Amino acid sequence: MATSMGLLLLLLLLLTQPGAGTGADTEAVVCVGTACYTAHSGKLSAAEAQNHCNQNGGNLATVKSEEEAQHVQRVLAQLLRREAALTARIGKFWIGLQREKGKCLDPSLPLKGFSWVGGGEDTPYSNWHKELRNSCISKRCVSLLLDLSQPLLPSRLPKWSEGPCGSPGSPGSNIEGFVCKFSFKGMCRPLALGGPGQVTYTTPFQTTSSSLEAVPFASAANVACGEGDKDESQSHYFLCKEKAPNVFDWGSSGPLCVSPKYGCNFNNGGCHQDCFEGGDGSFLCGCRPGFRLLDDLVTCASRNPCSSSPCRGGATCVLGPHGKNYTCRCSQGYQLDSSQLDCVDVDECQDSPCAQECVNTPGGFRCECWVGYEPDGPGEGACQDVDECALGRSPCAQGCTNTDGSFHCSCEEGYVLAGEDGTQCQDVDECVGPGGPLCDSLCFNTQGSFHCGCLPGWVLAPNGVSCTMGPVSLGPPSGPPDEEDKGEKEGSTMPPAATAGPTRGPEGTPKATPTTSRPSLSSDAPITSAPLKMLAPSGSPGVWREPSIHHATAASGPQEPAGGDSSVAAQNNDGTDGQKLLLFYILGTVVAILLLLALALGLLIYRKRRAKREEKKEKKPQNAADSYSWVPERAESRAMENQYSPTPGTDC
Repeated sequence: MATSMGLLLLLLLLLTQPGAGTGADTEAVVCVGTACYTAHSGKLSAAEAQNHCNQNGGNLATVKSEEEAQHVQRVLAQLLRREAALTARIGKFWIGLQREKGKCLDPSLPLKGFSWVGGGEDTPYSNWHKELRNSCISKRCVSLLLDLSQPLLPSRLPKWSEGPCGSPGSPGSNIEGFVCKFSFKGMCRPLALGGPGQVTYTTPFQTTSSSLEAVPFASAANVACGEGDKDESQSHYFLCKEKAPNVFDWGSSGPLCVSPKYGCNFNNGGCHQDCFEGGDGSFLCGCRPGFRLLDDLVTCASRNPCSSSPCRGGATCVLGPHGKNYTCRCSQGYQLDSSQLDCVDVDECQDSPCAQECVNTPGGFRCECWVGYEPDGPGEGACQDVDECALGRSPCAQGCTNTDGSFHCSCEEGYVLAGEDGTQCQDVDECVGPGGPLCDSLCFNTQGSFHCGCLPGWVLAPNGVSCTMGPVSLGPPSGPPDEEDKGEKEGSTMPPAATAGPTRGPEGTPKATPTTSRPSLSSDAPITSAPLKMLAPSGSPGVWREPSIHHATAASGPQEPAGGDSSVAAQNNDGTDGQKLLLFYILGTVVAILLLLALALGLLIYRKRRAKREEKKEKKPQNAADSYSWVPERAESRAMENQYSPTPGTDC
């Protein structure tokens, strides 16, 4: 009795509301499944729109699937047909997808880091209008973007637009309204009339409508029978109640607003399946074979509990014993949810079925290998290491060492690892190392190595690093003693020779005196100044050798000219500018000194040859008497010898 009085008071409250019983829809509303969607016009911020929905027990609408997107599009189409004031070309309507301040964009997810205000971090469906801007400093909200000048088609679902959430008095650009969603335990079927009349439904979220496809639980129905005011007294009031678990009914019996005038000709008498007329203008509802008439005497239900498809989603209905009840069953990879009517995915990765990485998928899972590994054969088997150093796939420039799940590169002696990924090798300039030059004199960098060299007159020691004085080479005298003396007077740079003139022996015969002279330099030997004190070891500075350059790793290698272009070409382009400049200065100085010495030597040789030619012209031919002296004779002989004496034998 108390329940009946409470329902009566509820109906009275609903009927006293404006618009109740008029049969006109006050808002755009679509009810399907276990949810209702309402569309509202108004320039509100996202927070104000959410507050409006929340006051009536709902939230801003979710669009978690393409099917739900079609429901939202239908309710928006209703609103646009009724709102002639929406003259803008582009309009936006808030939905319940938002991203809080401090939470950044995640491009790898369908919702890009956004979440539904009613719950749900991520869902597979998305319909973004364009790429999102990466921002974390402010709250962002999503709206449906509609072209108000074009009709809404099922094949063209509204796009999602992301932007600022707005504020009171400043909702945002092109905001025209919002969409709410209300969820319920279940729905009642719409009431069917057997004669003229009007049904007005008032929902728990304070929306009135007379054209609902499904009526949410706890909704009230006001039925006014008749065609005019004279039939106004024929009114009925009903409430959608849960008659049994998951069974919702109005609690009415028999067709409503029955009219003997029309019989079964009006709306099939309000019957679900068959309508049977009586002889006195009355009629009854009936059901086809395999169905039974329910308590409302209008609706037919299958005798097979599964015929009404009580199981939702991917669940299948299985009859119980004697066909009186049923159970829902899920396919492999799914399990029943809390309602025991729908299926949800099973996360198989919770049991760690894979050797390395497990990725859950709808109804199953797949195994993946970590980076550096690959599947060991087809199927969901183990993973094996990838040999990154195999022929044709090594990423290293020189040496490659494979490791378990990875690899590392190495370089030959004289090179170091380089590059951002550490796979390239760069030459080491040993001549500019942190410990200073490795050579005592000259150092030349090469690809992967280096070699040492010496200045002219020095040779590389067996250790390939130090320089020693070259051996002295003795040659024959360059000419007679008098020629050497004359050449010395003419400015020769050769050392003076110690000579002795011819003397007579006891018998008056000439006796050769030994002649000694210092070794002279060959005319074609390069002459240079003494090497720097820091580069030259102690020794006689008067003897020079050709420059000798050897590799530091092979002391007996081929010799190379120290001042030629080959030594300059051997420079490593990777050396520093300071080292190159120092080598250019040294080599340039050596070349200049060699050129000056060569010029001086050429001038000396020319003057010596010229002096020899002049000496030959002036010198008379010698005879054998030049080496003897006359013995004194008698006076007569001398007197006779004087041809100019006037008197023979006298001097005057």
